[in-house]
Amino acid sequence: MKYIAKFIMWLGGWKFRGELPQEKKAVIISVPHTSNWDFVWGELAFLSQGIPAFILMKKEFFFFPLGAILRALRVIPVDRGNKDSQLVEQMVTEFDKRDSMYLCITPEGSRKKRKKWKKGFLVIAYAANVPVYLGRIDYKGKYCEVGPLFCPTGDVEADLAYIMNTYHDANPKYPENFSYGN
Repeated sequence: MKYIAKFIMWLGGWKFRGELPQEKKAVIISVPHTSNWDFVWGELAFLSQGIPAFILMKKEFFFFPLGAILRALRVIPVDRGNKDSQLVEQMVTEFDKRDSMYLCITPEGSRKKRKKWKKGFLVIAYAANVPVYLGRIDYKGKYCEVGPLFCPTGDVEADLAYIMNTYHDANPKYPENFSYGN
């Protein structure tokens, strides 16, 4: 799969940039998220580097036959309408039972423009005692990267404001749908 993913990225003119994660467990955020293509290029980047990332996706995408394909790609269905789903506890348990795990989350939570990002990735990382890699998908430069590393402080609002601001120079597929905070 690694070489097939590298070949597809090469055909599309895309590349992986940066270093591979050094931590054995981490949350990786993927920013910006303005298109379904973000999933395609992000997943190809992970596969091309042998990064076994788990991805959260709304449960509505898990219909036959797509659901079976998504599960094979380590995609975890999420019930976004159920506030009692205990997702944080579920993800902490997943981190605890594995020697190595990377959980990729799109903090914007939507392909539409949002004033604030979802905070769950920080809550999960802090509760699981794992760092966050600030991943990026850049459509202008046609690259995906993992890094730099951020260690959550427990002050979710301050952490989120800092992280959002690090993406002020992002190059999304649809710039009008991206907000990075000001």
